[in-house]
Amino acid sequence: MGDAGVTVRRVLKTFVLAALVVLPVMAADVLRFTFWPDVAVLKKENPAATEYMRFRESLAERPVPKLRWVPLGQISPWLVRAVTIAEDDRFWDHEGFDTEGMRQAFLRNLREGRLAAGGSSISQQLAKNLYLSPDRTLSRKLKEALLTWRLEATLSKRRILEIYLNVIEWGDGIYGINAASRHFFGVEPAALSPAQSARLASVLPAPRRYSPVSDSGYVTAKSRVILRRMQRRSWR
Repeated sequence: MGDAGVTVRRVLKTFVLAALVVLPVMAADVLRFTFWPDVAVLKKENPAATEYMRFRESLAERPVPKLRWVPLGQISPWLVRAVTIAEDDRFWDHEGFDTEGMRQAFLRNLREGRLAAGGSSISQQLAKNLYLSPDRTLSRKLKEALLTWRLEATLSKRRILEIYLNVIEWGDGIYGINAASRHFFGVEPAALSPAQSARLASVLPAPRRYSPVSDSGYVTAKSRVILRRMQRRSWR
């Protein structure tokens, strides 16, 4: 018993010492995102690539495609409406965090016993795509929260949405609405119809699993729901 007690105390001491070293390092790693990177450059500069694109490049071993930027005013208002409805229905009203959406996602996940919904806002998704890895650690979520707060404090809602639509993945290796609209429907982003817009928005949770031009039951059903909702609302 005596030897066992000594062993336990040694283990606890080692654990405490390790925590005293590791925790400050982890805290410093998270807190640096309160001032870095400089998100203000996004007011006028368009990102050439995102951290997510570089991550995908490392896995696929193929170069990151060049983004062909499209100003928000040259993107179909139907597409803008479809994406905000599908991904962040309170985007125009919240300050970066859709607390009601997060609550609903938590209840759904609890009810289904699995991670069925995320509840992340468009601003949160943009922060993660631009600057962070796709892992689901606590430190990454804290960094994401800090970056989301800074993006919302620095950029207009329209600019956040413009960047989001131009950098997110719409299919395997297909980044940005310019590439997506031309690849799937052969039209410029401004010419996307309501039905095409709803189909594009329907695949955003899993763009490498679903295609907006497939006959998937999921895409068909979800795009119909989005289409009905978007036809009832006005463009902002």
